[in-house]
Amino acid sequence: MNDAEATRVVSSLKSFLKDRFNLKLDQERESVTKADIEKGSDFKGANLWILIFAILIASIGLNVNSPAIIIGAMLISPLMGPIIGIGLGAGVYDMPLIRKGARNLLIAMVISILTSTIYFLITPLAEAQSELLSRTQPSLWDVLIAFFGGMAGIIAGSRKEKSNAIPGVAIATALMPPLCTAGYALAHANWAFFFGALFLFFINCVFISVSTFLVVRAMKYRKKKFDSPVIEKRVRQLVTAFVVITIIPSVYLAYNLVRKSIFEQKARTFIIQEFDFPDTQVIKSESVFDQNGGRIEVTLFGKKLSTEVLDKLTVDLADYGLDKSQLNVRQAYQEENLASRDEMEKMSLSLKSGLIEDLYKKNEEVLNNKTAQIELLERQINQMQSRQYPVNDISEELRIQYEDLNEFSLMDGYVRSLTSNKIDTITFAMVTFSEDHPKADYQKVSRWLKLRLKVDSVRIIN
Repeated sequence: MNDAEATRVVSSLKSFLKDRFNLKLDQERESVTKADIEKGSDFKGANLWILIFAILIASIGLNVNSPAIIIGAMLISPLMGPIIGIGLGAGVYDMPLIRKGARNLLIAMVISILTSTIYFLITPLAEAQSELLSRTQPSLWDVLIAFFGGMAGIIAGSRKEKSNAIPGVAIATALMPPLCTAGYALAHANWAFFFGALFLFFINCVFISVSTFLVVRAMKYRKKKFDSPVIEKRVRQLVTAFVVITIIPSVYLAYNLVRKSIFEQKARTFIIQEFDFPDTQVIKSESVFDQNGGRIEVTLFGKKLSTEVLDKLTVDLADYGLDKSQLNVRQAYQEENLASRDEMEKMSLSLKSGLIEDLYKKNEEVLNNKTAQIELLERQINQMQSRQYPVNDISEELRIQYEDLNEFSLMDGYVRSLTSNKIDTITFAMVTFSEDHPKADYQKVSRWLKLRLKVDSVRIIN
């Protein structure tokens, strides 16, 4: 291929790509698009009532943990209007549109939070479900969804033929659930939930506006004209300052969310791969990110790990890029310390409730790990349940062999050796006869009970 042919191929490819990705195709007039967005920014009359009803529907969906109800509420929510209006106003230097969008967004926030607060104050269902808990902490994916969702929203809004993209963006960015969660937090005075939900809503709003601003500039919308160059300069300075003040903190927050997500993923991988011991299970793990490297909290059940193993685990942190992280291992939950079946059941129940958070993260490895931990605890519970001995039957069988048997009882207990510091589970049998019996008879009863009960050790108490 000579130079002329190569030039034609490159030119044809450029023409093809330009035609395919041309945003001018089917583009509505700028004045019509701007008028539609300005109208959608208003919260008066029908828009306000639609918002209130949508908030109530979303609050019910969160209350009963129904994704379908929440999606339905987001479909009819008008919250996207003022957010896109702010981005459009910044893109064309229209300060009144920015003020209008910000004012209406604030009104929508206040009304939404008040509505959901009233609902959660009167509803009899007070427990926070997984759909609600998932709206209390923003993640990197929330930032990306808001950013690309905002781009899709403004492009769809600028077309002559309106598609279902804008309702889809409202669903994907999930603007309403965080406000409903903030209402739930106010109703129950849970300030951690309240500020976490508002933070998530703020992240969504900012990145939808930023992406709208970028697309408006890419489509080269005409900037607003001013009668006086002085006024024009002042407005442009104000809009520029607004964009900078909004973007810089948001970029910093997004950067920290990226670091937090990477840290949590590394911590999960470290726990799954390194805490794989045959006689020890991880029953709880938590990774806490901070600027100093973060810390990893792990709680174990089963055989206690030696100091050498713990030291090696600390050294192995560096292999996962966690060399600055602090590893805290708790080994309080060991079999000899669990005094009753109730404690085992509480631990199992705690693990099951912990699955709520893992479900919306959709992390298959974490779910499988938690399931294995629950199965281990349930096996322990079943073992303890199976040791509820049929004392009446066994005493009657033993009385056939020894007619002078007066009293008989069975129980399991823990015996600690003061020399080896080892703790064993032993079955104790209290046997009382009317007449004296030789030591051989007691040894015979002990051997018979071991076979009858299928246990390793039986100790006779006379």
